[in-house]
Amino acid sequence: MNKSESKYFNTARIIDQALIELLAMKEIEYITVKEICEKAGVNRSTFYLHYETIGDLLSETIEFVETQYSTVFKDISFNPSDDIEMVPLKDLVFINRTYLMPYLQFVYDNRTLYKAYINNQVSMRADSRFNWLKKNIFEPIMERFNVPREDRKYWVTFTVSGIWAIIQEWINDDCVDSMEHIAKMIEDCIPKMMDVKNEHDNKNDS
Repeated sequence: MNKSESKYFNTARIIDQALIELLAMKEIEYITVKEICEKAGVNRSTFYLHYETIGDLLSETIEFVETQYSTVFKDISFNPSDDIEMVPLKDLVFINRTYLMPYLQFVYDNRTLYKAYINNQVSMRADSRFNWLKKNIFEPIMERFNVPREDRKYWVTFTVSGIWAIIQEWINDDCVDSMEHIAKMIEDCIPKMMDVKNEHDNKNDS
C-alpha cells in the first residue's frame, strides 16, 4: 500500500468511527452528512470522495466491524466440532468460557460500537454477531441431544435472545460489572441442555 492509498484508507476508518459514535446516540435516519463530517473532522468533498450516500458508509462500517469481530475467535485453540463430539453429554453446555470470554472482551473494548448496535439493531444486523455461535456451538450440541430439527430454531432464538439481553443491560450500564460476573450471569441464565433433556425424558416416562 503506497502513501496515498494509506491516507485514503485511514480517512475511511476515521469516517467509519465517526458514524459509529453518532449511531451510539441516535438512529441512522437522523444522521446527516454534515454531522458525520464534523465528527470526523473532514469536509463534505472528502466524504463524497469515499461514499455516494450515508447508506454506502453504513455498509462499509458494518463490513469493517464484522472483519474486526471475526478476529475474536481466530487465535482460540478450540475446535468446537471435535470438542462437542468428545465431551460426555452430562458435561456438554451451550456456554463455554473458552469462546465466551473473548467475546465479552470484544464487547468491552468496543462499547461505543455496541451502543450503536442497540440503537440500530436492524440496520446494523446485530444478530449476525451470533452466527458463529449458532453454526459452531448451538446446532452441533442440539444434534447430539437429538433435539428435533423443527424445534432447533426456537431453541437458538431463545438462547441468543437471552445472551443478547444480558449483554445489552451490561452495555447500558457502561460495562461497569466485570466480565467474569457477566459470564457467570449468562451461564446461570441459559438453560443447560442436560437439565432440559432429563426433564423431557421424565415427562415422557410418566
